[in-house]
Amino acid sequence: MRRITKLLAGAALSLAAMPGVALAQDATTAEDASGDEIVVTARKREERLQDVPIAVTAVTAETLEREQINSVREIAQFSPGLNITTDAVGRAFMSIRGVGTTLIDSVQPGVGIFVDGIYQTNTSYLNNPVTDVERIEVLRGPQGTLFGNNTLGGAINVVTRAPTDDFAGRFSASYADPDNYQTVAASISGPLIEGVLRGRIAASYHSHDGFSTNTLAGGDARPLENQSVNGTLVWDAPQNAQLTLNVYYDSVEGSQTAYSSPSGPTDYVDDVQLNVNSIATYEYWGVNARGEFDINDSTRMTAILAYDRKDGQAAGDGDFGGFDVIRVVDGRNERDTFTGELRFDTTWSDRLSTLVGVFANYSTSTDTVFRTIFGGPQPIVPSTQTVTSQAIFGTAFYDLTDTLELSAGLRFDHQEVDVDGTAGTYSADELQPRVTLTQRWSDNHMTYASIARGFRGGGANTPGGPLPFYQGDSVWTYELGDKLTNADRTLTLNTAIYYNDYQHYIGQNSLTPTLQAVNLNTGDVTSYGVEVEGIWSPSDMFQLTGGLTYNHARITDDSEFEAVFPGGLASDLILFQPDWNFYVTPTVTIPVGQDNIVFNTTVSYKGDRAGSSLDPTFQPQLEGYYLVNANLAYEHGGYTIALWGTNLTDENYYDSYLDRSLLAAFFGNASPLTHNLGITGDGRRVGVRVSARF
Repeated sequence: MRRITKLLAGAALSLAAMPGVALAQDATTAEDASGDEIVVTARKREERLQDVPIAVTAVTAETLEREQINSVREIAQFSPGLNITTDAVGRAFMSIRGVGTTLIDSVQPGVGIFVDGIYQTNTSYLNNPVTDVERIEVLRGPQGTLFGNNTLGGAINVVTRAPTDDFAGRFSASYADPDNYQTVAASISGPLIEGVLRGRIAASYHSHDGFSTNTLAGGDARPLENQSVNGTLVWDAPQNAQLTLNVYYDSVEGSQTAYSSPSGPTDYVDDVQLNVNSIATYEYWGVNARGEFDINDSTRMTAILAYDRKDGQAAGDGDFGGFDVIRVVDGRNERDTFTGELRFDTTWSDRLSTLVGVFANYSTSTDTVFRTIFGGPQPIVPSTQTVTSQAIFGTAFYDLTDTLELSAGLRFDHQEVDVDGTAGTYSADELQPRVTLTQRWSDNHMTYASIARGFRGGGANTPGGPLPFYQGDSVWTYELGDKLTNADRTLTLNTAIYYNDYQHYIGQNSLTPTLQAVNLNTGDVTSYGVEVEGIWSPSDMFQLTGGLTYNHARITDDSEFEAVFPGGLASDLILFQPDWNFYVTPTVTIPVGQDNIVFNTTVSYKGDRAGSSLDPTFQPQLEGYYLVNANLAYEHGGYTIALWGTNLTDENYYDSYLDRSLLAAFFGNASPLTHNLGITGDGRRVGVRVSARF
């Protein structure tokens, strides 16, 4: 505890000595584009963002449109502490404050993904289209008390726009070169029966060719095309009840591990040499219902039922090179998920309220892969994994004084994981407590301190490997935060200082000589750091926003990994996790009569980070990089036309990198089939955008 106290005190002093940083904050943390206060649901209640004693970033719809964000994973650039990379449309590597990343998506994510509060079980949802979204909330630190297991790093909650009481519509379209980048989106909303029933429907389409060519088989190596449609009905029933029904369909088609063959982590190679283009198609659809009812004058009940379906199909080059050795002829994934939640929000007095509930989730996923090796078909062995979770949770909020609040919560989770062919079942019973003390100095200034435990479930590996089961990992987090808006509302400054102690960390995966993926525990991890975000608006014509993170995450004990794979890990670094990242966005608004000309530039930075390696003596190091985006828009009422550019300096960087030890595990170090694997980030785009609201 003495070490934690010294850390928090030292970090607080360092913040006080950095006035330049205080001006580089996130405009989305306090107000939206209209100047209205942002309301979030970080504690399963609607609250002002500045009133929530949790480190939260709310990325608004305005930012999503301005920065050409078309999938959830792209918001990482605008949220301190969040790190997301990807090598395929079917998965992503995600972490908050350093932990959560694994290379194989059969591991349960360490950061929870939610759409309108409904849990999504797989990181592939991070690549889904962003359609008609009001905001995306990023909650940092363990959120298990209210959001459940698998949120030990934090949670991402996508909040879609609700149907409106008045008729309204939106339309936007973008086009850019050099890779034929195009996006079209539209929505319409309004009353169907005045005062009783309202509805909303939205659709979007996006495609681009990408920046990579398959020089062997021909064609675009990393294209993307996605389509999305969703519809919502809201019935404002008698007795202050409200029923919401939502249905959605998403289609995502794009590259699946289309790796190039660089000589090293500073050799930026876009093009690939594959015998066949590696392409995957995923279709998602689902239906969910939410009911909110007043049980009495002091208790509001919320009930949620949801069903989600995922169907994936992929084919491509399995050895990532010009030698025609391994082909995935037909790989399929099917996933069904059922979710239910019931909670009661009760006000007992002016000082005491509670939120209690129960939760259940059932998910079954089947993978079937037909591959050939040297032209010979391999046995088809379907693998089915079933995950069941049940939980009971409760949090009490008590005002000790008019300005001091104590909240204390506890969640009990039970989880079971079954994999076909594995003897036995993985199961876990876990408690996830959280205690927070919040001092409100004024309506616009608060300080909080919290202690929380988070947990992620373990699982079973496919039969025949060296480790039938691996256990879940957990974390204790100690956090001190402050949220301040000054009297004239020209400055909002939010800071958080934290210390995390992880046990049985699930990190770097490994491979057997038969190229069988093995999920396993690494050991212990410690991370600590500082997050700063906010906004400075000295006048109506100028605004400066941004965010900064320093996160020191290190493996302190890899004995659990070494017990399965002798030699252990090459370093104490966390996969793909930088120590530093930041972004800053200055915005200038020039009035022209009743219209506006708006110019802004976003500069973001991601620091040096570790690539993936199975070599116990070497780990590749990826260089840090800067990205520069810019927008020049003319706004006339509800209409906007804009010129925009992303990665204007055409910066080279790797989104994903695995060194040659991955293929060496199968082919051997001396084989010409063994090489490094890399996927570079997108190059420079310049385009035009038009949008209308009515």
